[in-house]
Amino acid sequence: MMNVFKKEASQYESLPGERVRCTVCAHRCEIDEGKYGFCRTRKNEHGTLYTLGYGKVFSISNNPIEMKPLYHFFPGTHCLSLGTAGCTFRCPGCQNWELSRASIETNPSGVLKLTPGESVELAQAFGCEGISWTFNEPTVWFEYTLESAKHAKSKGLYTVYVTNGFLSPAALDALHPYLDAFRVDIKGFSSRTYMRIAGVDALSAVLECTRRAKSLYGMHVECVTNLTPEINDDEHEIGDLAGWIVSELGPDIPWHVTRFYPYLHLNSVPMTPIEKLESVREIGVEAGLEFVYIGNVSRHPAAHTFCPTCSSLLIERHGYEVSKVRVSDGKCPVCGKKIYGVFQS
Repeated sequence: MMNVFKKEASQYESLPGERVRCTVCAHRCEIDEGKYGFCRTRKNEHGTLYTLGYGKVFSISNNPIEMKPLYHFFPGTHCLSLGTAGCTFRCPGCQNWELSRASIETNPSGVLKLTPGESVELAQAFGCEGISWTFNEPTVWFEYTLESAKHAKSKGLYTVYVTNGFLSPAALDALHPYLDAFRVDIKGFSSRTYMRIAGVDALSAVLECTRRAKSLYGMHVECVTNLTPEINDDEHEIGDLAGWIVSELGPDIPWHVTRFYPYLHLNSVPMTPIEKLESVREIGVEAGLEFVYIGNVSRHPAAHTFCPTCSSLLIERHGYEVSKVRVSDGKCPVCGKKIYGVFQS
């Protein structure tokens, strides 16, 4: 039976002996004939690399943009959120492991086939202002997200990648004209920590990709660090990470410090103490970051947005609901401070 989800990959190089090199992410897998790449979603068939999940939707929902989390990007709006199977990391505590560890070649109940155009039509039918690729790493169905982003932009929708930031420069170069927001996990600030938290020594590639998204292409960027006890919560390393965001991305880039909950192989690790989250938030503030949020904690005051100059409440949140947005022409209405982000007029 023909695989309706199979499509020739757009990012690869041919090598001698029917081998190929996938270039969509920083693994740059060299794949023998008949074999798969690290993500298990790309297969070499007689010297041609195929993506096996084009339009294969494992998870779909209509979400507040705050759920991504994105706090400075069209707050109060909704986006159609799509996910497939597979990942470029092997995080031992992945909260979406049912997707990231699933085989792209299975057909579980509820799996959908959506063309790029159909996904955008569905977003419009739901009254969404944008579309996001999330739940698992969107790079694994790069070709589909790229075509979907082109359709979305042509219809006036915003586009969002919720990503681990392990894209290759070539993939980001192809994607950038059609991608508005780059919500990136920065899981730690050393190779050792990345190996423990993601199973991949990805730090330098993630930092370079994030810097490229912000500085070269001017995408809206927000960073997330899920603070896992005894794995990526060393405060000296956290301080270095906060300092990197300030110096390389800017002091106004939002940083979300989120609470870890036990999942998968880390199910015996306790939840992050709130006191630890608050301590790390202070480290970010002391490093010079203007917007440091605490996430995955119900109704914490550090979920609101305050003006870094005059402390006026600018955006009030209760969970994923936004009850107040007081940003006028991108500025604090009280003191005129320019607020990083994209806000509805």
